[in-house]
Amino acid sequence: QVQLVESGGGLVQAGGSLRLSCVISGRTVNQYPMGWFRQAPGKDREIVAAISWNGATTYYLDSVKGRFTISRENAKNLVYLQMSSLKSEDTAVYYCAASNVAYGNTRSIVDGGISVWGKGTLVTVSS
Repeated sequence: QVQLVESGGGLVQAGGSLRLSCVISGRTVNQYPMGWFRQAPGKDREIVAAISWNGATTYYLDSVKGRFTISRENAKNLVYLQMSSLKSEDTAVYYCAASNVAYGNTRSIVDGGISVWGKGTLVTVSS
């Protein structure tokens, strides 16, 4: 059974940076697209970024374009979300997710085809 464990969250001042990591264990998901979602207090969960199984294509929420970068190291079963120029509105619990479409592109993540979720890591941006 696949497990996703996020880390790297914390408290940061506005304008600062954080790098979130997602460790994948149980079995390889190298052939599946991966994504990062977030849920702020009182709001619905939203997709932040997605990456295809081979890293060739990426997707970003409009509000994070140019500030966040998603990447993956399949050999190490790791997925990252580098976040820069953080704003107070980025405050949320961030979740790692694996698609259920093998060899898919980012569309499968955007469309909500998720097979596994992590438990999340809290990012708090102070203004």
